[in-house]
Amino acid sequence: MKVTEAKEWLLAEAAKRGVDLEVLSTSDRNLRLETRGGEASDVHSSTRSGIGLRVVDGGRTGYASTEELSEDALAWALDEAIENASLTPANGAALPAGGPLGRVDLLGEGLSATMEDKLGSAAELEETLTADPRLQAMQFGRYMETEQRLEIGSSKGVDGGYRAGVAVLMAGIVMREGESVKQGYNLHAEGDYHQLEPGRTALETLDKVGRHLGARPLESGRRRAVFEPEVVGVLLQLLAFSLSGKALAEGKSKLEGKLGQRVASPLITIVDDPTLPGALGSRPFDSEGTASRRLTLVEEGVLRSFMHNSETARRTGQPNTGHASRTYASTLGVKPSNLLLLPGQGIDGADGVLITDLMGVHAGANPISGDVSVQAMGLESVGGETFPVDDFAISFNLFELLQRVSAVGTDLTWSYGFGSPIQAPSLCVEDLSFAGG
Repeated sequence: MKVTEAKEWLLAEAAKRGVDLEVLSTSDRNLRLETRGGEASDVHSSTRSGIGLRVVDGGRTGYASTEELSEDALAWALDEAIENASLTPANGAALPAGGPLGRVDLLGEGLSATMEDKLGSAAELEETLTADPRLQAMQFGRYMETEQRLEIGSSKGVDGGYRAGVAVLMAGIVMREGESVKQGYNLHAEGDYHQLEPGRTALETLDKVGRHLGARPLESGRRRAVFEPEVVGVLLQLLAFSLSGKALAEGKSKLEGKLGQRVASPLITIVDDPTLPGALGSRPFDSEGTASRRLTLVEEGVLRSFMHNSETARRTGQPNTGHASRTYASTLGVKPSNLLLLPGQGIDGADGVLITDLMGVHAGANPISGDVSVQAMGLESVGGETFPVDDFAISFNLFELLQRVSAVGTDLTWSYGFGSPIQAPSLCVEDLSFAGG
């Protein structure tokens, strides 16, 4: 069967069984290309797709999935979901009501270039990087793309689908200047392959890594700190945990009980906008078929909302914000779309440390408590002179740090390496403790 036929068959069978059913089909097609010496060295293509079932029966929820769309496989999956529901306690669960959502194509011809063209982009990226005499080693240079399809239908009237995709150029390099050796990576992502610029991405990569060559140890002490946009993106990803209705419902959010209260500097406004034209996290509706809308999470430092799906909304008594996330093989979760920290009035160039990289965030940051203790790299400015520094550590509590933000930059930058697209400017804190090596 085709996906739409399987969906209709399952919904008809669920009606006969007297249970509510949500049918979610997701498909991911991935392509990765790497070159060495201008020739293809690695070509990898994969597709993963299937249908996920969420049954609600008597206030109980059960999940099942199948990658096979035969009638027997679909019948087995429906039986499995109904049985799984019978094994869970009744908690008032219900599928959200909905209606026709249409079929939306957010990708268009965005990935329509030939394989030869895509290999050429990876080769141009490599060529520009290796032309720099400071390049000691090229760890990888690659082109990647993902095409995603989602189809949903439910007993409550939800019916729709959409298609999206992303094209990425990414490089990891090692650079040397004298005795100084530094390594790092960079990526650039677009919703349209034709908007990628391999030469520009290569030059940005060289600048991002090369600016740290010749770094000297930073002396311990307290200084003014400016967090670069990509570093702010890391901090926002940590904050997103506490803004999640799932964390709130499970009693793990540090922001529990703080709706309407000040949780950050008045300079901080954070929104999530799945309707942003051309942004990589945009979607017409979430994984339950709830229509997308712009949501203000923090407004001038005041907590205005958490991100919710229908289940976390019910459990917390708060509105469903349309942030349901799941694949055919997973259970219901919560995820931001395009997380945005709005720009401010700018940051002056006073003395201090520009923090450009955080290392070991996954091990050194606790998203529940907000405690962060990591190694970092940066650029120090003293008396108008700027030079690279490393071998230092910073420790702070994220929630306390946000209260102390003294300036917000205008340098909005997208970052993509942390689960969801995040757009943020630089942030300044007037006093932060640095532990030198």
